[in-house]
Amino acid sequence: MKRHINFSLLAFAMLSLMIFHTNLYATNGYYSHGYGIRYKGMAGTGVSLSQSTLGSATNPAGLVFLGDRYDFNLAIFNPNRKFTVTGNPSGFPGTFGLAPGTVESDKKVFFIPSIGANWSLNDNSSIGVSFYGNGGMNTEYPAAIFGGAQPTGVDLSQMFLNTSYSRKLGEKHSLGFSAILAYQRFEATGLEAFGAFSRDATKLTGNGHDNSFGLGFKIGYIGEFTPGLRFGASYQTQMIMSEFDDYAGLYAEQGGFNIPATWTAGLSYEFTDWLFAFDVQQIMYDNVKSIANPIDPTALPPAFPDGSGGFTPNPNQVTLGEDGGSGFGWGNMTIYKIGAEFRGVDSWEFRGGFSYSEQPIPDSEMLFNILAPGVIEKHATLGVTKILDNDQEISFAMMHGFSNTVSGPNRFEAPNQQNIELNMNQWEFEVGFSF
Repeated sequence: MKRHINFSLLAFAMLSLMIFHTNLYATNGYYSHGYGIRYKGMAGTGVSLSQSTLGSATNPAGLVFLGDRYDFNLAIFNPNRKFTVTGNPSGFPGTFGLAPGTVESDKKVFFIPSIGANWSLNDNSSIGVSFYGNGGMNTEYPAAIFGGAQPTGVDLSQMFLNTSYSRKLGEKHSLGFSAILAYQRFEATGLEAFGAFSRDATKLTGNGHDNSFGLGFKIGYIGEFTPGLRFGASYQTQMIMSEFDDYAGLYAEQGGFNIPATWTAGLSYEFTDWLFAFDVQQIMYDNVKSIANPIDPTALPPAFPDGSGGFTPNPNQVTLGEDGGSGFGWGNMTIYKIGAEFRGVDSWEFRGGFSYSEQPIPDSEMLFNILAPGVIEKHATLGVTKILDNDQEISFAMMHGFSNTVSGPNRFEAPNQQNIELNMNQWEFEVGFSF
C-alpha cells in the first residue's frame, strides 16, 4: 500500500514537472554541472557513487545500492548574459555591422524541478525512473540586435525521462542500463536579417516554439576494488532527435539538433567521516552539425585590401539549414570535477566542490554565439543534508558559475572593424527532500 501511494505521488510530480517546463540549466555549454542535489553539492562528481535516484542521469549502475528511495528537488537558477560590441560599422556594401554598446539578456530567474524514484526488485537488482533537464541556450535581448524584430534571441530546452535497470555483479560491483526518452523545445526571434543566407527564410525565425523528440541509451559500471576506493564509468549515446521543421532554414541538416554523446569516468575514496571524489567528463558537441559547424567562410567579406568595397554572398555557399550550414562552431568540452563530503557532525552532511573546463566557443565564432554565450569555465559548489527520522532527509545546494569573458572579431565586417565580447555568470540555489 505504501509503495502504491508513493508511486501515485511520483506520477503526479512527473506530470507537474512537464507542466512546469521552462528554460533549464546551462553551465558546461548547455549541460548542467550535475544532476541530483547531493551530486550538485560536490560539483557534479559522483559517477562512482550511489547517492540518490537522480544519480542515474550520470551513472545508472549506482541504483542497485540505494533500495527504495524517492527524490524531489527544486532549483532557482539565475543566468546572467550580456555582450559588448566595440567599433562602429564600416558601412561597406554587404557587410553585417552591429550597433556598438552593451546589451544584457532579460529573463534571469527560473524555477526548475527534478524528480526520481528507485525500487528494489530483489537483493541484486532494481529499477528506477527520473526526470531532469538541460538547456540554457536561451537569450532574450530587448533590442533588434541584427536589425530584425525584437526581442532577439533563442530559447532551447531539453527534458529527459530516464528509465533504468541496475544489477549487482557480486557484492561490490554493479552494471546499469538506461533508456532515455528526450524532448526538446525551441524558438528563435529577431533573425530576419539572415534570410539571404538561409535555404528557406520562412523557416528561419519568428515561428513560435517547435518540438523535437528522440531516444538515447546509457550504460554504466561501479566497482569497489579496495575498502573505500571505488571506480565508476558511464557512456551515453548521441540522441537522435526529430527535426525542428519550423526552423529548417536555421539549423544544419534542415532543422536537425541531435543531443551530443557523453562519457564520464571517476574515482572516489571514503574513510572515517570523509568522502572524496574526482570525475572527468567529456561532452562531444563536435558530432552535432547544428552545434559544431563553423560560420561558412564563403559568406565572409574579403580582405578589403584597398580599404573600400564590400561583399556579395556567394550563390554557391552552403546556406543556413543545409547539411554543412553554419552552426555555433562549438568544440568538445572536457570537464574536470573534484568534490568532498564530511559526515562527522551528528545527522548532518556537508559538501563542497569545484569544476573546470575550457569553454567551447572559438574566438572566430562570436557573431552567432551572441545568441548562446555558454562561456563559463569554473564552478564552485556547496551543499548540506540533514538526516531526519524514518529515512527522510532535507538537502540544500548552491552553485556559482564564475564570470567569464570571450571576445573575437565580427567576421561579417571589414577586418579589424568590430570586436564582439561575450560575458556570462550564473547562480543556482536548490532545495531537495528525499525519503
